Amino acid sequence: MVATFNAADTIRRIALAAAATTLAVSAVALAGEPAKKPLTFGASPELARGQYLVGIMGCDDCHTPMKMGARGPEPDMTRRLSGHPQDLRVPKPPAPDMAGWIYSGNATNTAFAGPWGISYAPNLTSDATGIGSWTEANFVKALKEGKHLGVGRPIAPPMPWPAYRQATVDDLKAVYAYLKTVPPVKNTAPEYQPPQVARK
Repeated sequence: MVATFNAADTIRRIALAAAATTLAVSAVALAGEPAKKPLTFGASPELARGQYLVGIMGCDDCHTPMKMGARGPEPDMTRRLSGHPQDLRVPKPPAPDMAGWIYSGNATNTAFAGPWGISYAPNLTSDATGIGSWTEANFVKALKEGKHLGVGRPIAPPMPWPAYRQATVDDLKAVYAYLKTVPPVKNTAPEYQPPQVARK
């Protein structure tokens, strides 16, 4: 039997061999490259980190007022991170009992009384009554040194700033960046009351 030359078949075989070679070379080249990060849309990595940290650090626990829902107390997300409601007056707290209950909190979980006096959770939203006027440096210094705005009065309990001071500066900057994106809520929380004032 005599083989016949078919130009179309030969061209097809050459094209397939070239394609296979290209795929093999590409596979070898890609194998040496590090895996690429998935594309993200929306928040920057810093904002995403800040949102994550605000969630796990429990900021909503004290800075978002509680309201009564169908299943009991629940966070009022229409006032998320706005602190103690300025129009909510709390009654005089019970005197601390060193042998019993030494600490008390009000129904919104935004006002706290103890031997230190009465502290109110401040507004953390981006409004001017919140941290809208704070600088990044103010915020980081406040959490690192436990002073209001980083230079004022000591931050009172139950704010766990001694734990938060262990965070990296980059993490605190990420928290600040995220809080600046929280929708503004106009609310001026009451000022801290030292023990002598709180007992009157």
